[in-house]
Amino acid sequence: MQNVLDPERLIQCPLVKHHMIRARRFPYHLVKCKESNPEIAKKLATCPFNARHLVPRADLSDHIMKCKDKAFMEQDGGEETPVLLGEQLNGGSSWQAPPCDEDWETGEELPHVLPSPWPCPPAPLVTV
Repeated sequence: MQNVLDPERLIQCPLVKHHMIRARRFPYHLVKCKESNPEIAKKLATCPFNARHLVPRADLSDHIMKCKDKAFMEQDGGEETPVLLGEQLNGGSSWQAPPCDEDWETGEELPHVLPSPWPCPPAPLVTV
């Protein structure tokens, strides 16, 4: 059995059942597959706790109640309210995704170069 965190494991596409996608490509595949299959995509709803969970719209309430990716936080009134993990841990997440280092069209890795937050000083002149 493959590890659930293994980026090379295959996941079945919720839109087109014969599509088997590597886990690391799955979010990109969902975007493209929704665009290619708008009629199927209209019938599905996205889980608020995990965007990889696409379920029939009629089943969304049931899925939300049973979703393993949800977290609860006690409110003052003692009620449990679903929150995203980032919001629970950071008190309101300001997290932003890092730049994508993969070309969605070709699946190729792009050179990994992050912009420096500091301006680079000019290189010193070397005289011989």
